[in-house]
Amino acid sequence: MASVSRLLEWIFFFYFFSHIPITLLVDLQPILPSSWYPQQLLDLMKWYCVNFKDHLMMNPPPWFKSFVYCEAIIQLPFFPVAAYAFFKGGCRWIRIPAIVYSSHVATTVLAILAHLLYGDFPKTSQLDSPSQQERLTLVSIYAPYLVIPLLILLTMLFSPRYTKEEKRKRK
Repeated sequence: MASVSRLLEWIFFFYFFSHIPITLLVDLQPILPSSWYPQQLLDLMKWYCVNFKDHLMMNPPPWFKSFVYCEAIIQLPFFPVAAYAFFKGGCRWIRIPAIVYSSHVATTVLAILAHLLYGDFPKTSQLDSPSQQERLTLVSIYAPYLVIPLLILLTMLFSPRYTKEEKRKRK
């Protein structure tokens, strides 16, 4: 059981560690001035949005921008802390912050996935409305950001490594 817990901690470490550059270089582009990014990153974002018909990143609606602001203000500072805790392994102090983080992210990503599957896509000059197959492709791109937080939540709630209380030393 300890080896499974340690494997999950490594997965969580790589998730949080890799999320730092992803957030800074990609996810924050809809809310930060484009002058802050090199042209290659702007071109990469445009290529992604056009090829995968991701209107949320191309022309983000206000509700999506609010999720991106939460990622910038709340989640981004948490990423290095969580990466450290899971790299070190067995840090029980990460339990409550990880529960809060994973609950928040799972909730926001669930709303995004529902919109991608069932929502109306605006007609723009650069993006056509996606087909059902293209919607499923977009869902598959966003889905890991639901699956990993749910794994984190389940681990924090049910793993004995995080749920059993520490015995305090007597003086």
